[in-house]
Amino acid sequence: MLSNKAVCVTGTDRGIGLAITEALLHQGYTVYAGGIMGNNEELTKLGAQFPDQLHVFKLDVGSDESVKEAARYIKSRSNQLEFLINNAAILGDTVKTIEDDLDFEEIQRVYNVSALGAIRMANSLLEPIMNGGKLIVNISSEAGSIANSHRDAWFGYCMAKSALNMGSTVIHNKIRKEGGRVLLIHPGWVKSFMSGEWNPAGTYTSEEAAANILNRIEEHKDKLTALPLYIEADSGKELPW
Repeated sequence: MLSNKAVCVTGTDRGIGLAITEALLHQGYTVYAGGIMGNNEELTKLGAQFPDQLHVFKLDVGSDESVKEAARYIKSRSNQLEFLINNAAILGDTVKTIEDDLDFEEIQRVYNVSALGAIRMANSLLEPIMNGGKLIVNISSEAGSIANSHRDAWFGYCMAKSALNMGSTVIHNKIRKEGGRVLLIHPGWVKSFMSGEWNPAGTYTSEEAAANILNRIEEHKDKLTALPLYIEADSGKELPW
C-alpha cells in the first residue's frame, strides 16, 4: 500500500543505500534515490517494479552544483519529505599513520564527501524536510566518536564522521526550535564496497544493516531531544560522542 510519503536517500548505488531504498519502496514510500553511477542495473530493476514510487537521479554529494541540481529535481516533484537519509560516504586510506607520507588531498576528499555531503543535502532540502516529517537521518560511525577513539590511522574517515556528528548537532540546534530533529545512526560493521572493492568481513549484510537502521528510525523519528540521538543500529544503544 502506498503511504503517499516521500523520502530522499543518498549513496544508493549499492550496499546500505540500495538496501534502504528497496526496503522503503516495499513499505510504500516514494523514494528519491541519488547515486554517483549513471546507469545502475539494480535501481533499473527496482524502477520497473515500483514505477510510480522510485525516482533515480545522479548525485555527487561532494559537489555543490550536483547537490543543488538534485534538490531542484526533488522540489519540482514534491514539496514535502518525510525524512532525508544521508548515507553517501567514502572510506579513504585506513593504513597510513602520522609516521607515514599522508595524502592530504585524499583526506580532504573523504572529508568533503563523508562530512560536508550531508550538510550540503540538508541545506538544499531543508524546506521540503521542514514541510514534511522534519527529520534528517545521518549515517555516522563509531569511528567518529572521540570518547571511544582507538585507531592510529583512518585520518579522513574518523575526522569526517566526527565532523558529521558536530555538524548534525549544529543543524539540530537550529531546526528543533520548529520541531525538527537530526538522528545519527552507526550501522555497525557491514560487508561493503567502501574500501573500493568488496569486503565480506563485516558482521552484517547490507540488507540486515538497512533493516536495523529503519527500525531505529521508526523507534526514534518522533522524539525531540536537546541533542541529536547518536545510536547503534543493531542494539539501539546510545553511543558516546
